[in-house]
Amino acid sequence: MKAVVQRVSGARVRVGDETVAEIGAGLCVFVGIARADGEGAATRLAAKIARLRIFPDEEGRFDRSVADVGGTALVVSQFTLLADATKGNRPSFSDAAQPEDAEPLYERFCAALEVLDVPVRRGVFGAKMEVELVNDGPVTIILDV
Repeated sequence: MKAVVQRVSGARVRVGDETVAEIGAGLCVFVGIARADGEGAATRLAAKIARLRIFPDEEGRFDRSVADVGGTALVVSQFTLLADATKGNRPSFSDAAQPEDAEPLYERFCAALEVLDVPVRRGVFGAKMEVELVNDGPVTIILDV
C-alpha cells in the first residue's frame, strides 16, 4: 500500500455537484492498494498514519499526531499511486489491485484508523472525484508499506 498524507486545514471531496465528505483540520490521505497487499498492510499503514507526528507542539516542532490534536482524516482511494512510468510516457497500473480486491482493503484501512481514535470521512471508492484541500505547512509525507 502507498499513501500520500497531507496535513490540511480543510479538505473536501465532491462527486458531480455533491459534496460527499468534508473535514476541517486533519489529514488528507490518498491511498493506493497493490495486488500483493493484504489486511496486514492496511493495519500497519493505518497505525503509522495515526501515530505520525506531523502536527506542531507549543514550540512549533513536529511532535503531535492527528489524534493528539483532535483532527480528522479524509481518506481517498487513488489507484494511480501505483503507476509505473519507467517505460515510455503512458503509465502502467498493472501493480494496482483490482477494484473487487482493493475496496475491502480500503475499508479495512479506514476502520483501522477509526479503531485508533482517528475519525474518518471517506471519498467514494471507484468514483471520479474532485478533491479540494488546503495543505497546511505545506506538509506532505509519502508512505509505502
